[in-house]
Amino acid sequence: MTIEEAIKTALQYERRVVTVYEEAAKGSLDPTGKRVFATLVEEEKKHVEYLESRLREWKATGRLEPVALSSVVPPAARIEEGIGKLKSRVATKAKETEVRLLKRALDVEVETSRFYEGVVKELPPEGRQLFERFVEIEHGHQAIVQAEMDSVSGSGFWFDVQEFTMDGG
Repeated sequence: MTIEEAIKTALQYERRVVTVYEEAAKGSLDPTGKRVFATLVEEEKKHVEYLESRLREWKATGRLEPVALSSVVPPAARIEEGIGKLKSRVATKAKETEVRLLKRALDVEVETSRFYEGVVKELPPEGRQLFERFVEIEHGHQAIVQAEMDSVSGSGFWFDVQEFTMDGG
């Protein structure tokens, strides 16, 4: 796979994830779930913008200058730390809908992460650097969606306590 092919494929994955999170934000019956999904929509839209800029640069110059990719999602270790501080809650009537939305979100995050992991292994260093940050961010997204799923199913926690925020604080 070439760098250009990898970027174009990554854009397809990211656009799909945006759609899944937009649908989840609209369909969620829980206000906290809606906020989490909406935050992830914005995060994924920034990934699309970032990749589009990288593709334009690649096509124009045949090179990729290092450009930082920020994330509202804290590192996976911080997410795990925060999970231990939170208390469980979700309305029973919302359970089935939330589980369905979260399962779909988790599935696309896992699939997208696997794509990025494969790209990192396959591409030369210049392309690899572009996608290594995506691996880290997507793993963070997986951890958040899994924690949400655990909360809804009664085996974990929900992200609604001030001790743990989506801004990494």
